[in-house]
Amino acid sequence: MNELSSALSVLTAMITPAVLISACGSLLLSTSDRLGRAVTRVRDLSEKLEDFAKSSPEVELFEERRANLFRQLDVATTRARILQRCLSVLYLALCAFVMTSVLIAVVSASVRFQYFWLPVAAGVVGAFLLLYTSLMLIREARLASRGTRIEMDFTWKLSQMHVPPELQETYKPAYLRRKYD
Repeated sequence: MNELSSALSVLTAMITPAVLISACGSLLLSTSDRLGRAVTRVRDLSEKLEDFAKSSPEVELFEERRANLFRQLDVATTRARILQRCLSVLYLALCAFVMTSVLIAVVSASVRFQYFWLPVAAGVVGAFLLLYTSLMLIREARLASRGTRIEMDFTWKLSQMHVPPELQETYKPAYLRRKYD
């Protein structure tokens, strides 16, 4: 009975890293998707900036358009770099959690239990890597929001040039209404 209890405790201990491996897998999929969208955005903005460089300075709001495209490109490029780093760190965390499972099995099977700290250390390393990635993903999400705000603010400014003044007064953006209401 003691051997069965020992085997069950080893299997139970190996379940925790398996759950964290699954969490890493989910984060890897969503982060990979986010990276794909960020890279596509960088390519689109790069093409727009290149096309704009060939256009005439007589275009409405020429300098503002160029600055807007450059700011958006800066944000999108930074996002892509952060997401690339996130993927690398997530893969390291995944390795740490797999190593934790393997070490639990190896340490449990060995006669000497003096190495019990190895799976704990691997699990802690994996947890810290997961925490670091989560913090970077928060930063990336804030950058994505910033990029959207930059684009919306410019679009609103551009629309003001083509909308009659009476409509401009009626349809102020929500953030401006809060300031004046």
